[in-house]
Amino acid sequence: MIIINKNQFLTIIFIFLSICCITSQEEIGQQEETYQTNKRLLRELEFLTLRGTNVVDAVAGGSMLFGDYPDSELDFFLRIGYKYHINSDLNINVSYNKYNIALDENTNLGFMSFDLNIEYLVSPHNEFTPFIFGGYGYNASNNFEETHTKVQFGLGLEYIVMEGLGIKLFGDYNFVLSNEMEGLIMPDNDESFLRVGLGINLYFGGKKRKEQILKTIDTVINSNLIK
Repeated sequence: MIIINKNQFLTIIFIFLSICCITSQEEIGQQEETYQTNKRLLRELEFLTLRGTNVVDAVAGGSMLFGDYPDSELDFFLRIGYKYHINSDLNINVSYNKYNIALDENTNLGFMSFDLNIEYLVSPHNEFTPFIFGGYGYNASNNFEETHTKVQFGLGLEYIVMEGLGIKLFGDYNFVLSNEMEGLIMPDNDESFLRVGLGINLYFGGKKRKEQILKTIDTVINSNLIK
């Protein structure tokens, strides 16, 4: 006949409670991990539903020189570009920009630039989001007689009017790494110009990724229900 004294009994109770506590903590940890995983996947699904992994954009606006001509005026600016979203927050994009620089009321010069930017969306899962961007560009006159490198940065706002279609307003500041952009050379005075534009973003792609996310969510939920 097995006789359990008081100390042995308390030890068994302690071990039992400890095992229960550890098991409970593991279950809570698994539930929290599942919740965070599903939350992340659902947010990415929201992004892909509103937007997409690929973007074609078109912009019209104005440009103005900050440089050797104090009477420079606003002139036209056009852009077409392509963006690829590395993730919901971040994309890399390339664009072709055609713009004029008005030196005064009677003189303007035509330029183009090929820009490479990295862009960050502040609230990519919402219909309305600010964004910031910056990068490197290659600037040239219309006949390629003058070419210059530049850096640029800017910010803007985007609003999704319907799934896959956004409108945006933005401005970018361009710093040309030369002081000969408009043909007037002044030492130690590199050129810079501002462009502002209103445009559209046409989103597409991401269908396979959405299907994969839905399967992952279902798998995670079902596996936890089995447990």
